[in-house]
Amino acid sequence: MSAMAGRRPGTTGLVVRGTTVVDGTGDPAYVADVTVTGGRITDIGAPGSAVADGRRVLDATGLALAPGFVDMHAHSDLALLTEPDHLAKVGQGVTCEVLGQDGLSYAPVDDTTLAQLRQQIAGWNGDPEGFDWDWRTVGEYLARLDRGIAVNACYLVPQGTVRALAMGWDARPATDAELQRQKELVAAAMAEGAVGMSSGLTYTPGMYASTEELVELCRVVASAGGYYSPHHRSYGAGALEAYAEMVEVSRASGCPLHLAHATMNFAVNAGRAQDLLDLLDTAIAGGCDLTLDTYPYLPGSTTLAALLPSWASEGGPGPTLARLRDPATAERIRHDMEAVGSDGCHGVPVDWTTIQISGTRSPSLTDRVGKTIADLAREAGVNDLPGQSGNVGETISGRGSGGAGRTSAGSADESGHTAFEVFRTQLLDDELGTTILLHVGNEENVRAIMRHPAHTGGSDGLLTGARPHPRAWGTFPRYLGHYVRDEGVLTLEECVAHLSGRPAKRLNLVDRGFIRVGHHADLVLFDPKTITDTATYETPRRRPSGIPYVYVNGVAVINNGTPTGALPGKTLRHTPNGTHAL
Repeated sequence: MSAMAGRRPGTTGLVVRGTTVVDGTGDPAYVADVTVTGGRITDIGAPGSAVADGRRVLDATGLALAPGFVDMHAHSDLALLTEPDHLAKVGQGVTCEVLGQDGLSYAPVDDTTLAQLRQQIAGWNGDPEGFDWDWRTVGEYLARLDRGIAVNACYLVPQGTVRALAMGWDARPATDAELQRQKELVAAAMAEGAVGMSSGLTYTPGMYASTEELVELCRVVASAGGYYSPHHRSYGAGALEAYAEMVEVSRASGCPLHLAHATMNFAVNAGRAQDLLDLLDTAIAGGCDLTLDTYPYLPGSTTLAALLPSWASEGGPGPTLARLRDPATAERIRHDMEAVGSDGCHGVPVDWTTIQISGTRSPSLTDRVGKTIADLAREAGVNDLPGQSGNVGETISGRGSGGAGRTSAGSADESGHTAFEVFRTQLLDDELGTTILLHVGNEENVRAIMRHPAHTGGSDGLLTGARPHPRAWGTFPRYLGHYVRDEGVLTLEECVAHLSGRPAKRLNLVDRGFIRVGHHADLVLFDPKTITDTATYETPRRRPSGIPYVYVNGVAVINNGTPTGALPGKTLRHTPNGTHAL
């Protein structure tokens, strides 16, 4: 606890009285009065010691006070602008998000690249009608956010977007000139405030980059003091090799490494989390500056088009759709997906029972939401789906491990329908805009990875579609309610450190991430006995319970359980002196 500091008589602010402080360090919690003045914590004192002095007083007996949670893997790049109250995140106690994930976002761009990206990742972020795309550079995008957002935001320059801008969507090595152009774009983005660089190495065009190309770009990031956050080349077959490649990129470039949604998915990896953790521990012992994030659920979520083999997506959305329309090329795609296991499917032959539609761009296709590709195939007359992973209901509920990886399209009916044809038709009808849940997780792996001391929390939450993944609304309370209180996988203090202090250190945040005098008042008050995620797969847009107060920069965004509509968030930009609001 600290001495009094910074109080001015008559200054409005906040006194949180008798709260249990969980300060983000992992140290034992303690009871205290906490005073906020001018958007910063100005005193932490013994219970009953704080003087109101014109400030609002909250009796927080029985409530825990934690630093606001940092979502290390957010897909709110447009949602922060189109839904300013941002209830999905502020309702969870999130006060900072890291955008620009998986190598694909909307800056830096030119007009052509922006149009391609709007179609390519509409399943992630939507493509709002009438939206004003009034930026092209990273700096301009951050300035747009600073017009008014609910939470603080950091941005990763997306490597796939950079590659598209520098050389298009071709599946080939970069020329020397193209690599130099990419390096210049990354350097400019870092100078404009990006905290690092992301990759999506199962998504085009970023996946076409070689290890050597990634090393060269990461050297630029490292020289600017940022970090590299890859969605690596496989989370299924070859996952460990993919993780090892990212460690090598970090070693060769000297760039700190943050592994995005670091899961071990698909049945081929069931129970193999320790293999991953051993690899990471060896890297850390060898000097690698390494952290990771995960979400506390089994299913993943992405676009349906992401499952295509990379060659089928070369050139961008237009050529992809043309290949799907061509029967001969479509048959080659089917063979790669069902018999071989395409890179888009993480090297595992597709299991149609695990792929559940969660959202569509076209309103005319919403009747397919909630159904798997296997369900739709059966409705079309395909009853024989050999090699499926077991009871479909168990897989979808998350009770099965999913993703066994031997399913073929099954027998065709008299009309020629197969599960692959259902998949193909869905992509064509929805112009690649379909979002899916991918039921391939493993509970043993999820628990083991979240215990690792380099772990942080990230929702990977997609906010669009009729039935998005509930992690977009429930990740942080699920950690604290289900895995801390109910299951005892982590202690309360450990978990809060995973969700606040540790990510703040990775982001090099100045005066944020801990309950300390002088720190910005990004705060969440929650009830450890009742905090619960209420979002489900059937009704995913439900706010959690047990989080009555959330403050961003000292301003209430949730007040006594009610959203205020306030927009006190700032972009936090990387500089040589740390990451902070400019």
